[in-house]
Amino acid sequence: MATHKLQPDTWVDNYGDYLFNFAVGRVSDSEIAKDLVSETFLAGLKSAKNYKGDAAERTWLIAILKRKVIDYYRKINSKKGKAEVRMNYSSSSDSDGDWMEEQVADPYSMLENSDMENDELGLAIQECISKLPKKQSMVFTMKTIQGISTEDICNELGINPSNLWVMIHRARTALMGCLNQNWF
Repeated sequence: MATHKLQPDTWVDNYGDYLFNFAVGRVSDSEIAKDLVSETFLAGLKSAKNYKGDAAERTWLIAILKRKVIDYYRKINSKKGKAEVRMNYSSSSDSDGDWMEEQVADPYSMLENSDMENDELGLAIQECISKLPKKQSMVFTMKTIQGISTEDICNELGINPSNLWVMIHRARTALMGCLNQNWF
């Protein structure tokens, strides 16, 4: 097998288009593909001392790019479960779509301190939850209200974590619409 040598000065001209087409075929977004190719070149420069010459330069760069694509998907998939539904429900705030969790715990807000308003809101939430499809209602209640772990819910209902988070997202969206209609 021939020993190959790195020539970083020629990477962009020789492999840029090929790497870009490879990346865009995997991520379906040209801007992200450009970023991944740039990251690949930088990683190649940083790890050039580890290059043994067993593979061709392009093959070696493709291997780095494949890892960059995998890392990209790991990163976006780890964020899926953290997605929250935002809504503008506070007239006292200038920002659009404040996090509900931030507003509920506001010690200066008079709404949270009103027992009557809290009771009415609780009833409205329960009524809206009862209007959800059965499985969405179960998943939302188990995760959000009862605080059961994702793994336990998935095992009990025979679903995967991605499916669970889709159901929770849909439940939150439906609850937001229901509360906007019946409470606010």
